Amino acid sequence: MRIAFYGSSLLSSYWNGAATYYRGLLSQLAKRGHQITFYEPDAFDRQKHRDIDPPDWCQVKVYPATDEAVRSVIAEAALADVVVKASGVGVYDDVLLQGVVEASRPGAIRMFCDVDAPATLAELREHPDHPMHEALPQLDLVITYGGGAPVIEAYEGFGAPLCVPIYNALDPETHHPVPPDDRFKADLSFLGNRLPDREARVESFFLDAAARLPERSFLIGGNGWETKGMPANVRHIGHVYTRDHNAFNTSSMAVLNIARDSMASVGYSPATRVFEACGAGACLITDAWVGLDMFLKENVEVLVARDGAEVAEHVRTLTPERAREIGQAGRARILKEHTYERRGVELDRLLRDVTAAKRERSAA
Repeated sequence: MRIAFYGSSLLSSYWNGAATYYRGLLSQLAKRGHQITFYEPDAFDRQKHRDIDPPDWCQVKVYPATDEAVRSVIAEAALADVVVKASGVGVYDDVLLQGVVEASRPGAIRMFCDVDAPATLAELREHPDHPMHEALPQLDLVITYGGGAPVIEAYEGFGAPLCVPIYNALDPETHHPVPPDDRFKADLSFLGNRLPDREARVESFFLDAAARLPERSFLIGGNGWETKGMPANVRHIGHVYTRDHNAFNTSSMAVLNIARDSMASVGYSPATRVFEACGAGACLITDAWVGLDMFLKENVEVLVARDGAEVAEHVRTLTPERAREIGQAGRARILKEHTYERRGVELDRLLRDVTAAKRERSAA
């Protein structure tokens, strides 16, 4: 199938956590014979901070963030068998959504890919005039990279004919164990951009734990933390490029995952960082959220904390041997059950099933 995918960026993870998800999922679809064109705007300085060159498995079209350019890329939706509008493009989101639905040919699959379902659903509840309300019944499929039954029920309640979670996963060719790097050495590290619905949880789970253990070393990576007051034992290193994620994850005794407020409240929403860290064999400590046991077993494959005090206690009592055991067990579980190869098989089957159902309806 020819797939036209309109997203934030495939080439850059700069202020764009969805990049890993797009790369993992779309590269697997390409291996299954799909021809993919990814449309991304030249916005937010992402093209100045590329993590990868344009891949051979996907054509990437970078367009200026202008009215004329947006109209031009929307028109190309008519050439595709599957047209995908992703959430969070960041510019012209409503125009793209309405435009690709209208431009796609009648037989094409129209799909919405939501990389932040809690935020999207909150907008739909707060704004009855949101363009999504009109677009959802015209779509064939919504996929989300997180969220269980509550997200599915909410989307279908808003008129989506079908909503299926296609979760984050691991690409073992990209994220895997590497030797430690002194740049990222610490007792506990955390990687994530400073966002409004994350900051309070970072204060509670990471900075509070650091304050409780002044003799231990803590490392935080990501954009936006430069102006944040932190304990003296916390070191901030700014944006960490994808090429350095493996070393970041293997160089600390443990790595912390902190879900954003919305993701934690919905549950069943493991962040990309969960799979990256486990893929590198890191000992992962995560905040608690509903559905975690679908992905990792507590105290065997992952350590779970309910607040900063529990994070601090994990760090205080953790030995290198125990950290290694948890990291190896977590990596084995993720490699067995949660790779992008498995997600690619799932999405490929889903696209073919939706296509067949649509043809049957047309022939009836």
